[in-house]
Amino acid sequence: MTCRQTPLRLFGSPDSANLVVRLALEELNLAYEFVAVDRAKREHDAPAYLQMNPQGLLPVLVDPRQDAPVFETGAILLHLVDRSGQLGPDPASPSRGRFLKWLFFTSNTLHADLRASFKPDRYMPRPDCRPAFIRALRVRIEQHFSMLEREYSASPGPYLLAADPTVIDFYIAACARWAQLYPDGFQLKIAPYSELRSMMGALEDRPAVVRACRLEHIEGAPFTAPRHLDLPGITD
Repeated sequence: MTCRQTPLRLFGSPDSANLVVRLALEELNLAYEFVAVDRAKREHDAPAYLQMNPQGLLPVLVDPRQDAPVFETGAILLHLVDRSGQLGPDPASPSRGRFLKWLFFTSNTLHADLRASFKPDRYMPRPDCRPAFIRALRVRIEQHFSMLEREYSASPGPYLLAADPTVIDFYIAACARWAQLYPDGFQLKIAPYSELRSMMGALEDRPAVVRACRLEHIEGAPFTAPRHLDLPGITD
């Protein structure tokens, strides 16, 4: 979708990290244009894309109010919160510290470990060491979700900061989806994490989530009972 007043452009491909940003954009009802990046054709390695993100990773958000494209999922989400004044506490709020620490934990720790679990050969080139690397990742990822489960248990809920969702909830739900589908050699069993399941079930009922998942070609319950996408380039 496009809008002359706010021509945001989101670059991504189905079920990549742009899913999180799309969820936030739809929830905020912000007009944006989605620019498909075909990973099967390595379009994320093209010079024009690398000018926006030299890592060649997805997503990228182009906001004409900014002096450069924004990459890194956590940075994009924080930018949208501050731009809109929604889906997160303002800088003067007492809950801002809790919001920031869990946003960056999700981005820098949970999501980073998940990315390594999808393609462990990129992070551990030696085949003989790879099984131990995968086992260590599994332990770490399960510990991350256990930590989040305890944090959600302490919230009046169903969301991390109480009754209304923030970008953190969308981000954690997407990570839980990917953890159940894509790690090499293991998939997370989400059943033991009852608080996380409750949060994800609540998100699945939101119209913005339904819209975003339809646009991402995701069918069914995207977080509590995720299905693989039969599309090229997924998790590349």
